[in-house]
Amino acid sequence: MKIAVAGLGYVGMSNAILLSRQHEVFAVDVVEDKVAMVNAGHSPIIDAECEEYLASGKLNLTATTDPKLAYTGAEFVIIATPTNYDPETNRFNTASIEAVIDQVREINPDAVMIIKSTIPVGYTRELIERIGCTNIVFSPEFLREGKALFDNLYPSRIIVGEISDRAKVFAGLLKDAALKEDVEVLFTGSDEAEAIKLFANTYLAMRVAYFNELDSYALSHGMNPKQIIQGVGLDPRIGDQYNNPSFGYGGYCLPKDSKQLLANYNDIPQNLIAAIVDANQTRKDFLAECILAKNPKRVGIFRLVMKQDSDNFRDSSVQGIMKRIKAKGVEVVIYEPSLTEETFFGSPNETDLEHFKQSCDIIVANRRTPEIEDVAEKIFTRDLFGNN
Repeated sequence: MKIAVAGLGYVGMSNAILLSRQHEVFAVDVVEDKVAMVNAGHSPIIDAECEEYLASGKLNLTATTDPKLAYTGAEFVIIATPTNYDPETNRFNTASIEAVIDQVREINPDAVMIIKSTIPVGYTRELIERIGCTNIVFSPEFLREGKALFDNLYPSRIIVGEISDRAKVFAGLLKDAALKEDVEVLFTGSDEAEAIKLFANTYLAMRVAYFNELDSYALSHGMNPKQIIQGVGLDPRIGDQYNNPSFGYGGYCLPKDSKQLLANYNDIPQNLIAAIVDANQTRKDFLAECILAKNPKRVGIFRLVMKQDSDNFRDSSVQGIMKRIKAKGVEVVIYEPSLTEETFFGSPNETDLEHFKQSCDIIVANRRTPEIEDVAEKIFTRDLFGNN
């Protein structure tokens, strides 16, 4: 069948490649450079599997900036446009989703629209009631940055927020395209599917915050945090995943999803969700103070990106550390090869790694890499296990 995908970010790109292995897929985006890259067999996001499949030339995938070309005749339209969290409204900005829905309804009113963007609890139901269109279904996505296509090929689960024949058809498309056998499929109400996404990501944020606070305790008392974490993780009920300390949780999902979940509580009693949101700021305050206590004259920020093999530094936790240090009048310089600008928040972006390493008193690195091991004595990091 013909399937359209709106948006060529992590979610849209990985879904477009996944489904174009078996179906005709048109991916539409407003950014011409992204469209050109896809049609030339290159991925607009850093993702090894995406690069591999695009380069193979075996996909039935066309990228375009023309919505009419993409949506005409499509049975399903997957909406994967960005929904940034707006702190003024305490809500995701869903304008891009509704813009796509308006276009699809005008071009192809029979298409079933699958929202993959992250949205507030109750949004799908309220939208259907408000615009009088029943061809809208929410299906949450559970992807890691840099592993988006892998996580679609080997999904942890497939969830569709509707109990219907069309929901079964769409889930079948995803399941048939996956390489993993026996994928768990769950059909729920739309509110429940939206809640699953927010609660899952907030749990992961909680786990990051927990081990970060364990690390803060160990640092304050001169203890070995690695030994404590290893001992705690040997309990099979806890395990050793998401246990490597960092400067805080960041990236595309965890900060905004945890804030949106907290906003969804409104007058519902809670303590834990607010603590998860607040813990991230406390961690950055604490680590910035640890760095400033060393009285550095010039601090280097080695990479703004959140994870290894990633080009994303939106809401990366190291930015919070950087801004706190700068606020105290300390000079800050950045080394970030994926940044095209010469400065970032008023700090120069150094292009010469050797000069960067030699000119800084302290090098702040969320994650260690071999590139900076020769100046190990300068590095400030909380990376204990060498993984993300």
